[in-house]
Formats: sequence, structure tokens, C-alpha cells
Amino acid sequence: MRFAPSPNGALHLGHAYSALLNEKLARELDGILLLRIEDIDTARCTPEKRQAVFDDLAWLGLSFDPPTTRLQSAHFDFYGVALEKLRKMELVYPAFMTRGEIRSHVARFEARGKSWPRDPDGSPHYPGIEREMDDATRKQRIAEGQPFAWRLDVRRALARLEKPLTWQEATDETATTWRLETADPARWGDIIIARSDTPVSYHLVVVLDDAVQSITHVVRGRDLFEATAVHRLLQTLLDLPEPVYLHHRLILDETGHKLAKSRGSMSLADYRAHGVTSTELRVRLGFASL
Repeated sequence: MRFAPSPNGALHLGHAYSALLNEKLARELDGILLLRIEDIDTARCTPEKRQAVFDDLAWLGLSFDPPTTRLQSAHFDFYGVALEKLRKMELVYPAFMTRGEIRSHVARFEARGKSWPRDPDGSPHYPGIEREMDDATRKQRIAEGQPFAWRLDVRRALARLEKPLTWQEATDETATTWRLETADPARWGDIIIARSDTPVSYHLVVVLDDAVQSITHVVRGRDLFEATAVHRLLQTLLDLPEPVYLHHRLILDETGHKLAKSRGSMSLADYRAHGVTSTELRVRLGFASL
């Protein structure tokens, strides 16, 4: 199992719950617990924020097994090999439309009384007008320095599959019984795999890291449940092993929204500053104290 925070802000109770559940299950299932720092956004994930994550986890009393912590920012070359493989398979294409151009395209379409498809998060699918762009035009636009993102051609990717995609999902947070879930990555449209200014996207890097770290059980928040369909597609395309999944409950605020750094949720550092002990916090989240 692995706990994989992104140090682009302070950890909150939701992160603590996920980390502690990973710890609990690793012990109960006689497994190991690894730490991964998801810092592909090197502009926002600063060394100071990374150290704050380490401080929070130490305060919680969490201990992680060897090998040493995996920093995604140290492995961009490794991720680039996978991106190149997808390019050679002709499953990704450079997409040049800006956010504004996407919004305008969708607005013109929906002005005719039709509904444009949206992903599970509510964002409109990328129009994909560059899917059939000739190589010469692509190369010219890239050479001119036009910003672009590498997007997965989901329709072409799905056409390569020999059978429907599924995954094993835990029926509860004991991770002892499982149900079969159907994966439908087409609901996400042509997702971003990498950007011209960022070597890799979350979707690609997470499946590569889970494979290289030999993760058998992925324990993460319910907000990533739908994204598993994309991850199963990439695992299949890249011949990666398939872990089992447990998408645990989310810790909500008083308004019923999930905790988030962007919403100003109280951080673990804030709790420490208010005199809350790690034992008290563990008990509050439903985990026995050390």
C-alpha cells in the first residue's frame, strides 16, 4: 500500500484519515506501507511544503517501510519513456485548443439545442479536432512554440482492447471482500497525459508509480473512484499489473463539502497549534492510538 500526498498545500484531516487507513490495513493484511510524494507540479510543490508534509506525518506517528520515499519529480525521464510508448502506438496527439477556445466551441454547439458530453467532474470533453491533423502541421505548430497538451485518443485506445475493462473494488474499509466494477474510460473523453510544460499528468504517473512500487492495494479517497476507469485503461495499454482498489469515505466539513486546501480547511498544523495531540486526532478519526 502507499500514501501519496501532493505537497502543494497543507495536509488536512482528509489526508490524515487516508494515511491512517493505509497504515491500519497494511498492518492487518501483513503488508507494507510506502510513502510517495506526488510533486510533478514543481512550481507549486516546493521543498518547504514537502518538509511540512514530512513533519505532519511524523507528528501523526506514521512509519513507512523501505525503500526510501519516492519523489515523482526525480523520475521524469522514466515517465517520458511511457509517454513515448503511447506516442509510438499512435494513441496520443498534441492538442492546441486553449480553455477559452474549448468553451467557445462547446457554447456554439450547445447554442443549437444539443448537449455537449461532460466528464464525471462536470468538465466538457475535449473536442479532439486535432486527432486527424497531419504530422507536418503538428510539427510546425510545435516548432513555432504553440502551447499544447498530449491527450489520449480514448476511442482509438478502446479499440485496442480485447475485453471490457473492470477492477476489483473493496466492499468496505476492511478490504477483505470485493466486488467487480465496470470501467468506462470513455466518460472522461480525451484526457491530458502530459503538457508541454509538465512532463506527465497525474493519470499517467500514478499507474506507473503503482507498478514500479509493486502496489497491490490502492487505498484512496472516494473522489478518485471514477478516475479508476482511466487508470485501468492505461494499465492495460502499458501492460502494467492491476492492483485492487478501496475508495474510502471522505471527511466532510460542516457544509457537507469534502475538505480541501483550496477551501481553507483546517490543516494538521493548525490542530497542533491549537494543542490537539496526535492521539486525540487518531481517536477522532476512528483509529486506535499508538
